Amino acid sequence: MTVIDIHTHMIPREWLDLLQQDGGDYELKPTRAGQMAIHLAGAPFVTLMPEMFDYDLRLRAMDEAGVDMAVLSLTGPNVFWGARETSIKAARIGNAAYAASQRQYPDRIRWIASLPWEYPDDALAEFARARADGALGVATLANIRGRDLTDPLFEPVWSEIDRLGLPVFVHPTIPPGGAAMRLDEFSLATPIGFMVDTTLAFARLILSGFLDRYPNAKLIAPHGGGTLPYLSGRLDRCYETIPACRSAIKEPPSAYLRRIFYDTVIYEPRALEMCVAVAGADNVLYGTDFPHNVGDMKGCLALVRGLPGDRASKVAGDNARRIFRI
Repeated sequence: MTVIDIHTHMIPREWLDLLQQDGGDYELKPTRAGQMAIHLAGAPFVTLMPEMFDYDLRLRAMDEAGVDMAVLSLTGPNVFWGARETSIKAARIGNAAYAASQRQYPDRIRWIASLPWEYPDDALAEFARARADGALGVATLANIRGRDLTDPLFEPVWSEIDRLGLPVFVHPTIPPGGAAMRLDEFSLATPIGFMVDTTLAFARLILSGFLDRYPNAKLIAPHGGGTLPYLSGRLDRCYETIPACRSAIKEPPSAYLRRIFYDTVIYEPRALEMCVAVAGADNVLYGTDFPHNVGDMKGCLALVRGLPGDRASKVAGDNARRIFRI
């Protein structure tokens, strides 16, 4: 059974240096527990771990867990801070670093590109450069400095992604209004804030008719889709009873939930079973969130191995091979 981890991160040192120099609203400082972390609105959401910077540690952990290949993406805040020049530079730093890692470890590492989405001409230029350098898809955040992914500004980028039929990994970040939500309390950004960001982003992508306009883009909702599988029935009920919820789409929301992809960063077998039931076994991909402090290669793979029949091999790696064209 081939095992491909599609939700896993590395941090280039140069990218982190740029964030420290010109981070805007982002701060790198210790958490209350004394760990260095990236903060926004007072809330820590990326705790820096040694494995984020060391490929020897990464490969050793992959070997121990039984993971064959990792598809790397840049964690939050991705490249969305500072001025235009900063966003372009951050994207080039991240993409170049991942391309180099793939060349060094061709049997173990693949990657997806970060783009300066707020500057579409620059984003398309970087997209072409990254694809030529080996990128298998695109990474973005569930909101781009407060802008919804359905914002007309991003249409040129979405059109190119749709033309190519590539995967887009939509990683959550602090949702707009995070300070008012007091996500700093109990470090709620990771367990709750991210789930809110994913759920809102994909609800808008579904209800706006986005998936009908861009049918070839393969959107991945990490962390098991936030709360989307659990809300499938509620979304359908609102489609039936609230005109605004059906004004732009052709089918009930649950049909669109089967047109997006999910990962296995769920930690609980019943939750994974529900995700597979809502999405279909062809639309769930093994992911781990390694090497974040909540990442768990072995635990997530154990959940996958517990799936019945051919579902385990599909989720472990077959689905990733198909949509990333590995």
